[in-house]
This record gives sequence, C-alpha cells and structure tokens, in this order.
Amino acid sequence: MTTPAPEDGEEVTIRLAERADLLAVVRIENVSFSQPWPYDAFERFLGEPGFLVAEHDGEVAGYIVADVTQQVGRALGHVKDIAVHPDHRGNGVGSTLLSRSLGVLAARGAQTVKLEVRRSNDGAKRLYQEFGFDPLRRVPQYYGDGEDAIVMIRKLG
Repeated sequence: MTTPAPEDGEEVTIRLAERADLLAVVRIENVSFSQPWPYDAFERFLGEPGFLVAEHDGEVAGYIVADVTQQVGRALGHVKDIAVHPDHRGNGVGSTLLSRSLGVLAARGAQTVKLEVRRSNDGAKRLYQEFGFDPLRRVPQYYGDGEDAIVMIRKLG
C-alpha cells in the first residue's frame, strides 16, 4: 500500500518485511543505534504482522517491529524497534510506519500500546507524543550503556 509521507508528499510504500529486506534493516539499525539488534533478532520476527518496512524509490527507508502479547488478560501492543535511514529522516517515514503499526496492533486486539525510548532521544519522544503516547515511568539503566529508558503508553480505540 502506498502512502504519501506527510511532510514532503513523496510516496512511501509500507509492507510486511521479507527475508530479502533483512540486510537493509540491519544496516539501518547499525547506523541508528549505539547498541543495535543483531540480524537474528530481526529474523525471528519475519512473518509477523507487526514487522513492517517502508520502501522509497525501491529501497528500504525504515522499519518497525511491533507485536501483541497478553498481559493480565488484556492484549498489549509493544513497539519494540523503529528506525529510519538517515537519508530519509524528516520526510514522514517514521510517522507513516508508526501510524500503520498502530493500525496493525489495534486489528490484532491491542487496547494499549507501550514502547521504551532512551531518555536522551528527544526527537523520538516528540514523535511518540504527537501520536498520543504519554510517559508512564522511567526505567533506570535500561540500556546496556547505562542510559535510562522512558516507558510511554497510548490507549487505542
């Protein structure tokens, strides 16, 4: 499905991730994070409805990994990882991925969605707040380098 990116009107295609996308996804992960997920972490999510890629001009511009689990009898959505290649940042790719992912999680029964974000990642926190995520709590030393995470949640529906 093709969706115009909000900021520039260019079209971005959002689709399920495929095995052929994994190397591009890992490259984006590696340039985006100081403690990137390894290849096999992404491989485990292949075929899951919440592992989506954004394609622009025939190349993978970004991705999102999200799933739904049952917690205390309720379906909880979890955005586990999202990144956009530096060349495509600021063009609405992240917003488009997050929007589509929230739809997938809602369709799979999630009533609430949570995510963790580095305390220092102001850009990501702004994006999440634009989508209605609210900070819930701080998790000290969540990341391997000792940085705290902010857990953010959003109700769906």
